Amino acid sequence: MLIHNTCTSLIETLRQRRQKLASHIDFPAILWSGSSSPRNFPANVFPFRASSHFLYFAGLPLPNAAIRLEAGKLELFIDDPAPSSALWHGEMPSREEIATQIGADAAYPMAELELYLEEAATIPVQDAATWTQQSQLLNRWVLPRNQLQGIDLELAQAIIELRLTHDQGALAELRKAVAVTVEAHKAGMAATPSAKIEAEVRAAMEKVIIAHNMTTAYHSIVTVHGEVLHNEQYHHSLQPGDLLLADVGAETEMGWASDVTRTWPVSGKFSSTQRDIYDVVLAAHDACIAQVRPGVEYRDIHLLACTVIAQGLVDLGILRGDAENLVERDAHSLFFPHGIGHLLGLDVHDMEDLGDLAGYEPGRKRSDRFGLSYLRLNRPLQAGMLVTIEPGFYQVPAIINDQKVRSTYQYTVNWERLSLFADVRGIRIEDDILVTNNGCEVLTDTLPTNASAIEELVSG
Repeated sequence: MLIHNTCTSLIETLRQRRQKLASHIDFPAILWSGSSSPRNFPANVFPFRASSHFLYFAGLPLPNAAIRLEAGKLELFIDDPAPSSALWHGEMPSREEIATQIGADAAYPMAELELYLEEAATIPVQDAATWTQQSQLLNRWVLPRNQLQGIDLELAQAIIELRLTHDQGALAELRKAVAVTVEAHKAGMAATPSAKIEAEVRAAMEKVIIAHNMTTAYHSIVTVHGEVLHNEQYHHSLQPGDLLLADVGAETEMGWASDVTRTWPVSGKFSSTQRDIYDVVLAAHDACIAQVRPGVEYRDIHLLACTVIAQGLVDLGILRGDAENLVERDAHSLFFPHGIGHLLGLDVHDMEDLGDLAGYEPGRKRSDRFGLSYLRLNRPLQAGMLVTIEPGFYQVPAIINDQKVRSTYQYTVNWERLSLFADVRGIRIEDDILVTNNGCEVLTDTLPTNASAIEELVSG
């Protein structure tokens, strides 16, 4: 467990956050941090990651802890380290020392938490041991998969209101994550010419992240099979004609995430067909970023990406018809099946533990259309939001080889023409975009997206 030196700015940031929460709710809230999960036997555990809602208000990744928030005050519940723990883990800070670092108003042992539960709301933590404890202590089911109700729902809605836009403390952390992520991607490109398998490129990228005492914000995707959207295998060999898709993001010690994707040619040079498709995806990427500003509907940005991609594929002779009509018929989703992006913050898909409560404006529901059903964010943008923009093109065998799909789109897709682009399995270009008062800021803009610049980075 990493504990920073007392930091006035951290204390002030946390104080402001809990005061803002107090302006939204008039009842106490208790947030648990969660606990480590064992890997087959108790002493060998997976890396601990505190609940993001706890982190937002407590600031430190404290395992087996809880905080009580009421009227702008914070009470910390955590046990002092057992005397025997020094043998295995070294000297650990005391409960009072931790309380000082986060500006807690009081601190108690965990056993006393049950004395402070009356009329308290909470949000379920993901690990089973903790949400079981939550349910037992609060005498009601608190389960991650259940829809929140009553004061728990009110608490979630209040926290969403706070976390949808980022304060200066959060932005400072997010910029740290971005800077390391950009460096990691450049290292991955530089490592590609001498790498034999995907794992070597992954190692070069994650080395940079680890060297900055950070971790990955999610399982890295580093693959020549970019058509597998969440590919987590790294054993494939790198061949000169391959494209390598790398979706890798750093997470700071305080839990703030970055999320960046680039696609580059293993040989250092795109083929003509790869370059054609890459430029279509880049055109959608650039057009979407140009539209990011307060008040713009994120769904409209997604549909813009769909239209630009559809038009690009028409221009290449892969699709037939009018771009807007093709999007209405979901023809674009044969090659771009996912949404244009998502919220980014303490989670790489920020607050998605709350389902669509954060991503969707109240009263809106997910579409059942294939081209819209994976849209993770459907609300107007606000200054202070951080979102990703990540259009892509994929030839997913389960989609394009499906006979029903082929029959439905037999006159819409020029299947013979498409076969000429067989060396394009998957391309995605993703950046982290901060919505500002008058437009947006591309936090990841020091990592090029232009195809020629990408080739230079790979070729050295």
